[in-house]
Amino acid sequence: MDVFKNLITVQIAALGNVDPVLVYQAIDNPRSLENGDLAIALPRLRLKGNPAAIAKEWAASFVPNEYVTESSAAGPFLNFRINKTALIKLTLGQVSDKVEKYGHNSLGNGKTVIVEFSSPNIAKPFHAGHLRSTIIGAFVRNIYDANGWNTITMNYLGDWGKQYGLLAVGFAKYGSEEKLIADPIKHLYDVYVAINKDAGEDETIHDQARSYFKKMEDGDEEALALWRRFRDLSIVKYKDIYGRLNIHFDVYSGESQVGKGMAEAMKLLHECKLLEESEGALIIDMEKYKLGKTVVQKKDGTTLYLTRDIGAAMERYEKYKFDKMIYVVASQQDLHLKQLFKTLEMLKFDWASKLEHVNFGMVMGMSTRKGTVVFLEDILEEAKETMHEVMRKNEKKYAEIADPEQVADEIGISAVKIQDNSARRIKNYDFDMARMCTFEGDTGPYIQYAHARLASVERKSGLEINHNADLSLLTEPQAVDVIRTVAQYPDLIKSLLNGYEPCNVVTYAFKLSHDISACFENLWVRGADPAVADARLLMYWSARITLGNAMRMLGLRPLERM
Repeated sequence: MDVFKNLITVQIAALGNVDPVLVYQAIDNPRSLENGDLAIALPRLRLKGNPAAIAKEWAASFVPNEYVTESSAAGPFLNFRINKTALIKLTLGQVSDKVEKYGHNSLGNGKTVIVEFSSPNIAKPFHAGHLRSTIIGAFVRNIYDANGWNTITMNYLGDWGKQYGLLAVGFAKYGSEEKLIADPIKHLYDVYVAINKDAGEDETIHDQARSYFKKMEDGDEEALALWRRFRDLSIVKYKDIYGRLNIHFDVYSGESQVGKGMAEAMKLLHECKLLEESEGALIIDMEKYKLGKTVVQKKDGTTLYLTRDIGAAMERYEKYKFDKMIYVVASQQDLHLKQLFKTLEMLKFDWASKLEHVNFGMVMGMSTRKGTVVFLEDILEEAKETMHEVMRKNEKKYAEIADPEQVADEIGISAVKIQDNSARRIKNYDFDMARMCTFEGDTGPYIQYAHARLASVERKSGLEINHNADLSLLTEPQAVDVIRTVAQYPDLIKSLLNGYEPCNVVTYAFKLSHDISACFENLWVRGADPAVADARLLMYWSARITLGNAMRMLGLRPLERM
């Protein structure tokens, strides 16, 4: 749509002596296509005078051209009609040129962004909260990547603190080498639960845990060797889960690895006179910023995670000189992140203004048929089994799938991700296995089905994609609707930088899927006149490429058979 928007912008900016950037940003899709293909709500231009009168005057003064054929006023709205033939040729030409890069741009101009997300605590289950951070964090990374930024994804593991002292004490009592190697995350969690139960009845266990963690902080090699094993084995397992979810990290970091930075942070906090003593501990008082008081060092000399987060941020800027750093963390941590950002600002780091917190709501009712679930893998397994059962019902199609187990897994993961991304990220949502695994309505399986059906159209046509097809033959309203939606994709990608809302991509993917579905009944490829078949096949191919790009933006692997 850029060509059309630019031509409108030039004329309207000149007519009203308005900033062209403001005009371009105000051009939107109208509420109804009966009014036009594009529209400007004049109040957005902050003009003096009556918006309805100005709209009428500008509509009369607008000079049509080969791309924008008409302008009309409707109250404070200025509507435009565009040349459908030009829209079709330009859009399908761009998809043909860019293919999987269709929608990408160079807005970021190679600037660097660090996106920290997922960040599970070792020895605690990889649960729904981590799933949300993982899915949303990967989405934020994809947004910046598509908008021309250099992206660095970082998994900042919760791998330090008194709980590791507790875990070590527990492992000495309940640990099994065999179980640790077989499933480190689950076994360490079981050990942690057991020793926590004991500690509830025996306070001396907490003393042992504190003592063990103090040894870790003091660099005791024996204590660190056991902790290192727990960490390394857990990361191997995490990588398996992330691979299954189609997610990768450039850097595995962790609270434990903030050594020099933490010492430097404490030194600076002292130098800037930000620390106060309170009952033997060191605190920062942020009451005047309505952020309360926060402890940075306990009375036994051990640090807390705010201290380590300050050190980590300092080390990251030193190493990467980032232009932006984003923390994708649940809304329960809003206060902690505000305290972190304010502390870095008080330390007079000019890059503190480059930090951003992308938060999200809770997942409610995380359970399976077997009862309450703790581990994400249980959820993924159940989603896979549910989809496998559905697939088996169609024996003919099932026989055509090379690896039905893998396909069932992908559809199950798509179901989980689309349900997670269907509402605004700050909202809590109810996890519903039955609803998300259906092919009825707007679900992950439905989007995968739409993509697979488009791939099937290409296979069954027996034709090669002809990028020089005669596109003037695509005259049907359903074809124009599909191409108009395809044409909106690049603007969608730009808009995602404001708000990071995956639900906007989900809505777009469903809209495109519905538009495509409306074509299948009448716009056949097989049996059509050869020139018409070529044009329609190029349209379906472009729709598949664009739908696939939107799916990849959401972290899905588009399927060609299911």
